[in-house]
Amino acid sequence: MALYEHIYLARQDVSQQQVEELTAALTEILATGGGKVTKNEYWGLKGLSYRIRKNRKAHYTLLNIEAAPQAVAEMERQMRINEDILRFMTVRVDELEEGPSAMMQKRDRDDRDGGRPDRGGFGGERRPRRF
Repeated sequence: MALYEHIYLARQDVSQQQVEELTAALTEILATGGGKVTKNEYWGLKGLSYRIRKNRKAHYTLLNIEAAPQAVAEMERQMRINEDILRFMTVRVDELEEGPSAMMQKRDRDDRDGGRPDRGGFGGERRPRRF
C-alpha cells in the first residue's frame, strides 16, 4: 500500500468536535477501502492568507495515511462533495515521518516561550521607556 500525507481545511464556523467527527468519517472511508490512518493531528483554527469561500480562518488537520490509491480517490471524492471542507491536498510520500509534525513542534515551542519571540537584544533586556 502507498503512503500519503493529507491536509484538509474545514470552515471556521464548524466546531472542533465536528472537525473530529469529519476526520472519523474520512478514517472510516479509508478503512472500507482497506487503508488506515497512522497519525491524526488537529492543528487548530488558523488564519488564511486570503479568503476562501468567504472564510478568513480554517480548522487545519493533518492525516498520515497508508492506503491503496482507490481508497484515497474515494476519500477525495467525498471531500469534494462536503461543503464544510474548503481545501485539501494529498501528497504521496516515500515514508511517513515519526513523531509530531513541524507545525506541532512549532506550536510546542511557542507554548514554552509564551508565544512571544525573545525581547532581549544584543545589549540584554530593554530599558524602561521615558515619557
